[in-house]
Amino acid sequence: MSAYAYPLLIKQLLTTPIQQASGAEIVYRDLRRHSYPEFITRIARLGSALTRLGARPGMRIAVLDWDSHRYLECYFAVPMLGAVLMTANPRLAPEQLAYTLDHSGAEILLVHSDFVPLVAQIRDRLPKLRTLIALPDDGGMPAGLSFAGEYEALLADADPGFDFPEFDENTTATQFYTTGTTGLPKGVSFTHRQIVLHTLSLMATIMLASQQGRLSRETVYLPLTPMFHVHAWGIPYLATLAGMKQVYPGRYAPASIAALYQREGVTFSHCVPTILNMLLAAPEFRDLDLARWQVIIGGSALPRGLAEQALARGIDVYAGYGMSETCPVLSIAQVKPGLAGEEAVRARTSAGMPSVLVELRIVDEEMNDLPHDGAHQGEVVARAPHLTAGYVGNAAASETLWAGGWLHTGDIGVIGADGYLRITDRAKDVIKTGGEWVSSLDLEDLISRHPDVGEVAVIGVVDAKWGERPVALIVPKAGRTLDPESVRAHLFDAAGRGEISRFAVPERIEIVEALDKTSVGKLDKKRLRARFG
Repeated sequence: MSAYAYPLLIKQLLTTPIQQASGAEIVYRDLRRHSYPEFITRIARLGSALTRLGARPGMRIAVLDWDSHRYLECYFAVPMLGAVLMTANPRLAPEQLAYTLDHSGAEILLVHSDFVPLVAQIRDRLPKLRTLIALPDDGGMPAGLSFAGEYEALLADADPGFDFPEFDENTTATQFYTTGTTGLPKGVSFTHRQIVLHTLSLMATIMLASQQGRLSRETVYLPLTPMFHVHAWGIPYLATLAGMKQVYPGRYAPASIAALYQREGVTFSHCVPTILNMLLAAPEFRDLDLARWQVIIGGSALPRGLAEQALARGIDVYAGYGMSETCPVLSIAQVKPGLAGEEAVRARTSAGMPSVLVELRIVDEEMNDLPHDGAHQGEVVARAPHLTAGYVGNAAASETLWAGGWLHTGDIGVIGADGYLRITDRAKDVIKTGGEWVSSLDLEDLISRHPDVGEVAVIGVVDAKWGERPVALIVPKAGRTLDPESVRAHLFDAAGRGEISRFAVPERIEIVEALDKTSVGKLDKKRLRARFG
């Protein structure tokens, strides 16, 4: 009767670095650095301060901040109160941000000075919001809104010995909104149990690697995925559990990221392809030694051209795969021992092998399993202990997501005999032309290998004769000029090697200044189709 049940709560992730007496630091830009014991005390102070301001179990507490030590403290203190951390996306249009904050029911909002004008613009559309906390970097109270206090001042006046309660591990811990390109954003939530199990699954997968793709307590971590986006892929929780040195860059700017990389000895990051492409093209990164840097690419497929460019600079680059609804990591493209050359690059640019405790299937429309032969394509469906139960307040969409008892990713893929998953397209982006299926991702991957291509998107547009035809939209590398005919010749060479059919080569190749992106840096193909279709 006296046995302790040990609920899987986020606060348990703090046990290990405390017991290991981690000597690592948590760094924010060039403005702050503190130890793990200070971090633990700051979490207690934040819990105390929020409680004094009326925080209670079940309350939604939202954050609008750049990647910072404050955000990391909120990752822990808010759910450890039994409240729900709502990670608001400042890159949404004002009306969408207002919708997500109001739909979530957020009553307390912590807001960085940079976002005060944005919140002031939508304040009258947030009737449930009653308390604002300022997050200035300079300690000064920003003007334009009525604040209950400034973050550091509130912490200084709070109880460093605040004791967080225990409760059911199935209590909701976090909530955020997907950034889909159709309709209103959809709310996704995760429980304490799900986040702890995702952290353990991710840690086991990454740390079981024999050579490539392995992390350790000595890793120096700098996230380049916004902390509002699926818990920055859950890796801050992993980094904290492992007691790693953590370096938070604030607003992303190549100059400051390069300075942090050098000064703090960064060895590991994760980002979308757009960010890595931006950094490799930045003058500040031109002369840096990047050989110690391990980078996981997610959010979009890792193009072969970008992978080769990063590998040439010494970066240990490889892909991860998942979605907002999966917490998010489902698979990681670690390179199996013995793979080298072309095979290793192909492994790195795949979606990878399933993480620990994750079940992945490739199925047809009747949910029948398809062979793992690298040829039979079907929808990717998943089961894992860290998948969302559904969309907040949207039962119909939740049932569609979980039709047949498996979470439907909406991605089309193949699994090879080697166990690697390859995503061939989003179901909504696959192009059917003249009865032949053409993968936009395969075409993007091939075009990315052209030496003058910086970024590329391939979309399908209506064609009177063939139903649809692919169109390639290309941003040249900085300082380069690009002839569409050279790209077409490059693709016909690939067709001659059997990598694609000649019929798949686009007649229409357009050179553009920029590609439309979603708020988290993914290609926005809906907008691209509207512009170029």
